Amino acid sequence: MNLYPLKFKPILKERLWGGTKLKEVLNKPIDSDITGESWELSGVQGDISEVSNGDLAGTSLQNLVDDQGKALLGKSVVERFGNDFPILIKFIDAKQDLSIQLHPNDALAKERHNSFGKTEMWYIMDADPGAKLIVGFNKDVEKEEYVKSIEEGTLTDLMNYEEVGEGDTFFINTGKIHAIGAGVLLAEIQQTSDITYRVFDFNRRDKDGNLRELHTCLAVDAIDYEKKDDFKVDYPKQHDKVNGMVDCPYFKTNFLELSKSMKQNLTDRDSFTIYMCVGGSGTINNDWGSAPIKKGETVLVSASSSYVEIDTEGAKLLEVTI
Repeated sequence: MNLYPLKFKPILKERLWGGTKLKEVLNKPIDSDITGESWELSGVQGDISEVSNGDLAGTSLQNLVDDQGKALLGKSVVERFGNDFPILIKFIDAKQDLSIQLHPNDALAKERHNSFGKTEMWYIMDADPGAKLIVGFNKDVEKEEYVKSIEEGTLTDLMNYEEVGEGDTFFINTGKIHAIGAGVLLAEIQQTSDITYRVFDFNRRDKDGNLRELHTCLAVDAIDYEKKDDFKVDYPKQHDKVNGMVDCPYFKTNFLELSKSMKQNLTDRDSFTIYMCVGGSGTINNDWGSAPIKKGETVLVSASSSYVEIDTEGAKLLEVTI
């Protein structure tokens, strides 16, 4: 099979906290004023991505994985994850604050939900002046103190707030309490999992007047209560170079700011490669073809590609592998 660079139809999700930046900034095909997420590349059951370009248009990502596992994903990836696509790629627009939440680790998620945990990272693409994230606690917290804050509605007093701007990057390991703040547009890279423990939702009600479900009891034993400053990613930003950002057991992400074309030999990379365009535009080429890419788009390059060439006169890309 000719595994040319693949693009996928965005899976658009309305959210209580969503807005219009996915349409206005990233040109997603949206009519709603509360679209919060664009799932760019998903193997989550019920939300499987579908190819949008070339001869394979209309083919589901799962069918591609089933038919072309090692060629698409890489031998080592198949050995670890079988026929499950291991990465979930999103763009997120928060018009309002998201709920304060956290994700369980692999062991707890397997025991409780027969799922992977959810380690993730965020790259800030756009932020209104003064926009913030919640990442972790502002001090070491005892479990009893946390439970009391939930009961009394004072959890926000224990949170650590980080003002953000374009290019800021955060690594959110499992157990870390967090929330995306109002006015933030970001790219998210995460393990394939939709397991979230929501612990505080600012007492908001949905369109039917209902409070959203909280996962207070499940969260208590999943939280890391220690104050840690391990979340802000300090990464190089050399032009026309591959700049390492995050290297964890679940994904590796590099930052590329290109003013000219770049070609990489992939013969020793036993993994698929994902490109998320967070600025500018270009064309992704491999052995079998090419695909244009612009800000707000995502392209998947197969593990069987011997090379990838990015033709551009100006682009910012996140490069994701396993």
